[in-house]
Amino acid sequence: MSNIADLIEHYILQRLAAQQNCNVILKRADIADVIECAPSQISYVLNTRFTSDKGFIVESRRGLGGFIRITRVPLQDLVYGDLINKINNETTVKDLHNMIDYMLKHNLIKNREAALIYQSFNNIYNKISASDRANFLRSLFITLADFTEEE
Repeated sequence: MSNIADLIEHYILQRLAAQQNCNVILKRADIADVIECAPSQISYVLNTRFTSDKGFIVESRRGLGGFIRITRVPLQDLVYGDLINKINNETTVKDLHNMIDYMLKHNLIKNREAALIYQSFNNIYNKISASDRANFLRSLFITLADFTEEE
């Protein structure tokens, strides 16, 4: 038999899967009634299994009229967003190489794309200002994110 946390997670994932927009609004009391558990157990599951690093955004309000809104965000969107936020005027060729390695490791880009990004950045690194380099790199990553196919 599964433990309560597994049952709560399964219930939430089923409800989320039934929605077309990857977004579900639930009430703690309703989940507690269905699963026959305490609301604090639901909070535990939300805090440990529906985290941003697992591709979820959770908004929770307690009390009368309270709700839980869970949105599934494709993991690659989170990764690209994080990488784009790390790019600044001090971003070096080595930093970019580490980012590219990370994207390759997580199958966000192919070797060919990695080579193009690296070579493009390497060629302009000393030819344009730091802010222009950062903007150029951000635009490359935004373009990659826009053209990444969801699995």
